[in-house]
Amino acid sequence: MKFVLASHNRNKLRELREILDELGVEVVLQSELGLDLEPEENGTTFADNALIKAKAVMEASGLPAIADDSGLCVDALGGAPGVYSARYGGEGLTDQQRYALVLQGVAGQFPRTCRFECAVACCFPDGSVLTAQGKCEGTVAFTPMGEGGFGYDPIFFVPRLKKTFAQLTPEEKNAISHRGQALRSFAGQLAEFLKNQTENS
Repeated sequence: MKFVLASHNRNKLRELREILDELGVEVVLQSELGLDLEPEENGTTFADNALIKAKAVMEASGLPAIADDSGLCVDALGGAPGVYSARYGGEGLTDQQRYALVLQGVAGQFPRTCRFECAVACCFPDGSVLTAQGKCEGTVAFTPMGEGGFGYDPIFFVPRLKKTFAQLTPEEKNAISHRGQALRSFAGQLAEFLKNQTENS
């Protein structure tokens, strides 16, 4: 069975393929099908936005579509950047400028607790929908640390590991990350879904 990833991000495609390979499903980027969709992410939750993207690409491609939405939620900022993580501070800012805004916002604030959240949605042409979520707790670092990862990773500090996400290896990060958790949960649901479909066909 072929699935479409509602994204242009090859890193997300690689992560998804690594987790879903053993299920015997093929995953391609929407661009590989000639699609260049950018549906408006106007949901109020990560789950809402993941569903918006998955549904739009499923309808355009006629194939099952998978999407995710994720972001950083900082308690001292009232949950911001939240669903606006990718466009926090406005369009055109770099990752460094966005996390600098977060550091500026929490300066002098305690506690500095925060979490990364991720929601995954998969929409099928028959109307079936699978959803999964993941969450990783941490604190906002006092200064950016590490060269790996992307986005807010350099300022997301994991106290029990005494490292930021940007200081972890990809394997260490995937083992605890919000996206890793959500994708593993989704893979379990998809395996059950495909098994039921086979049994009922």
